[in-house]
Amino acid sequence: MKFSGSRLVLGVAAAAWMLVLMGCSSGSSTTVLPNQPQNATGTLNVIVSDDPSEDWATIGVKVLSITLTPQGGGSPVTVFTASSPAPTINLLQLDQLNEIIGSPAITAGTYTAATITISGNPGDVMLVASAAPEAGFAAAASATIPSNQIQILGTQGSAGSLTVPVNLTLATPLTITGGQSATLNLDFDLAHPAFIVAHVPPANAGTTMWAVNFKGPIRHRIVRHLDRLILRHHYGTVTQVINSNATLTFDKDYPVYPPTNPETEITSSNTLNVNADSTNGTLYYDLDAHTSSTLKDFSTIASTIVGKYIRVAARYQVDGTLVAVRLWASSSFNAVWISPEGHVLHVDATNNTIVVENELGIGVPVQVDSNTLFYFRTPSDAQSDSNSIGQGPAFLANLVRGFKVHVGSMNPLGVPVVASTIDIEIARFDGSIGNSNLTAFTYTRNFVNTADDYTVTLPYISSSTANGSDPQTGNAISGFKWWNFAFPTVVDSGTNAVSDFVNATNFASTTGLKVTGETYATWNDPSAANNWAAPSAVLDPTLVPLTLAATGYSSTTSSFTIVLNGTTVVPIDLSTTSGSATLVYQVDWSGGVFTISPVDITTTAGQNTLTTNLVANTPVKIYGVPQPDGSIKCYVLSYFTGFATATTN
Repeated sequence: MKFSGSRLVLGVAAAAWMLVLMGCSSGSSTTVLPNQPQNATGTLNVIVSDDPSEDWATIGVKVLSITLTPQGGGSPVTVFTASSPAPTINLLQLDQLNEIIGSPAITAGTYTAATITISGNPGDVMLVASAAPEAGFAAAASATIPSNQIQILGTQGSAGSLTVPVNLTLATPLTITGGQSATLNLDFDLAHPAFIVAHVPPANAGTTMWAVNFKGPIRHRIVRHLDRLILRHHYGTVTQVINSNATLTFDKDYPVYPPTNPETEITSSNTLNVNADSTNGTLYYDLDAHTSSTLKDFSTIASTIVGKYIRVAARYQVDGTLVAVRLWASSSFNAVWISPEGHVLHVDATNNTIVVENELGIGVPVQVDSNTLFYFRTPSDAQSDSNSIGQGPAFLANLVRGFKVHVGSMNPLGVPVVASTIDIEIARFDGSIGNSNLTAFTYTRNFVNTADDYTVTLPYISSSTANGSDPQTGNAISGFKWWNFAFPTVVDSGTNAVSDFVNATNFASTTGLKVTGETYATWNDPSAANNWAAPSAVLDPTLVPLTLAATGYSSTTSSFTIVLNGTTVVPIDLSTTSGSATLVYQVDWSGGVFTISPVDITTTAGQNTLTTNLVANTPVKIYGVPQPDGSIKCYVLSYFTGFATATTN
């Protein structure tokens, strides 16, 4: 996303920002699930995921434990405890993907809050810049940020045992029913502007510090359709083959960070079961013998695979069981791990290669030959998930920078790596939106390396294509849907979704604003045979150039107006709802000193302050999203007092 908290913020401004962030909290309650036997238990799938960031190759964190709080209080119930030493989870590899970190049995009941405990000692958060960050990023390409330049906010405890407890009210109560499974999905929002903020404290002699704030960017994501989750490849050590050779049991493995050479693993105490695909077949790659085969059960490998390391691409069934789509095995962990995984940095259709960024921020060249098979992860459709969508170099025309892929190779240590399979896990298009009409719209994306630039026109998916559920009502959605950044539960869908999207994006372009967004495309929809189509779009906040308020702020309407293009009056709508309120800052200039003060507009005092000071002709800067009615939904507002207009640029 373009709206990133990783840009350089100077001294006092960053300090004010951090003070605001550390003051947020919330809580709720609900009723206990009735008629459950006292000792009834259900299975909880504990999953972590994240939103994307183009500026980092590694954001490594150590999740020590996760507990759930029962409705009405009571002792927290532990649902995850890390092994010792605690493994590092690289959040960058979870771009819209999900990683299972455990499947414990827990007491049936209703839970309304969670506590995520993250290790907060120096070195426990690992930051490595991308090989090609966006222009203006405050770290050099592929740079590893020294631990003494990383400030982990909100730590508790003593030196050597510092932790960050993050208390999170669940988006909806989580009900565990005896004998059934449920899912807890904890999402790290890497695009959150407050997650990682670069700043230069005045006393630091120009050294950039990176403040990491976990309180706010972690959220509970509701999972309504378990079988639609796209899971990251799992690594593990096989312990047994059970259920008449239908199921592999493995202990989940994590790689060591920073990576070693050869890479070694941390074996956890978390055990997972995965079934063979008895209908479509599981593709099996023996990396020691350099052979491949299709398995509908594990009988032919049962005597040889126990004790081996595996990598498995799996999907959930509706009942919570896992099915293996593709499976790689070796006696060496390094062999299953050294398989380029990450975002595509470059596509070279002339030389039949792609460059995939690894966790060190290094681009790994991958050769595509006539045997390379491309897959697009569609776990809700078992047949599509199992079958390739293209083969050979000709398919490279369908890839762009920003896709998230995982490469399979029969010789992962070869130079260059020759891909036997390329799993396209996420097909992400983003950039400036233009040419919106009722059938399609266009993304134009420019990078530092102009060879990676692209312009692509995406049709909307068919109005009859199933497209998930409404996050608030749970009602099924068909056809295209869209929403504003940071408000994924407020979805515009149904009959007017496309026309609303067209009105919002075209309004921005006619007033001179640059509207940007992102789409996770789908393959081979009825509206786009053998091509990409847009099931959804997220509109990112747009920076409105410094301007003057045309009318003052009204607490009655929670809005004021500006004029764009010299003639167009545009309402600026603010939110005063606690938890989603517009971030407002008053910037004062007096006696050669400027002061930045956060204004809490959820309070009467904050409303009075804003009404008094934001009057006609006050200079303002706005981050917001254009709306179909010609207004701008404001995310961040700065207004300036005591300034001449020219000095606020």
